[in-house]
Amino acid sequence: MRLQMCAWPEVDAYLKDNTGIIIPVGSTEQHGPTGFIGTDALCPEILANEIGDRLSVMIAPTISIGMAQHHLGFSGSITLRPTTLIAMVCDIINSLTRHGFDRFFFLNGHGGNIASLDAAFSEIYSETSLGTAGVNRPAVRCKIENWWNGDAIKGISEKYFADSEGSHATASEVALTYYGFPDDAARIKQERLSPRIAPEGSIYDADDYRWRFPDGRIGSDPTLATAEIGQKLFEASVAGISKKYQEFITAK
Repeated sequence: MRLQMCAWPEVDAYLKDNTGIIIPVGSTEQHGPTGFIGTDALCPEILANEIGDRLSVMIAPTISIGMAQHHLGFSGSITLRPTTLIAMVCDIINSLTRHGFDRFFFLNGHGGNIASLDAAFSEIYSETSLGTAGVNRPAVRCKIENWWNGDAIKGISEKYFADSEGSHATASEVALTYYGFPDDAARIKQERLSPRIAPEGSIYDADDYRWRFPDGRIGSDPTLATAEIGQKLFEASVAGISKKYQEFITAK
């Protein structure tokens, strides 16, 4: 049930029985030579849409640009400042609370967003604590769930990728997008990268990142990614996240 595909009376009807919404949030940033620039937004989006269909949950439009300043050394990457992302998330929450939503489940696809999302939630809670929230705003609860966090997901990644998983342009996230977008995957997939497994290390600003990791990968060999493995990750993630959403929405 996608918000942007609903008419407003349908949203009113939904809110009579449900006040929760899933908001996919990701990034627009390079993912090495074999990964989509939209990977971090595409992963939570395809998962959220499936969860929405299975659980009849409202799915908000994906926040597809996140905090990714360190990727700007690679063509096509786009970033928001942390303060911009925080303000954007607060505005989205405050907009939706006006209509009656009060449980916000952010399905995240980008580690660089976590600090800003946490800060945004603190801003929202501060408005209630300080008495500056609108008088018609319900008691709001917010949660971040990173799509890759479940034990089943980690088990699949370990089984098929082991030390080749890495920490950016990971084999798992590439596999999930190859499952979701097989025709486009056939265009960008490669049989071998050099070095096979990218180096590991810290990242700072954009120029430093490009110097340390010339092709954009960190610790990964995404040539191991296949649509078949992506389907396994998809099913495991949908099942695990569905359970976590239901726990969140029913918690006191």
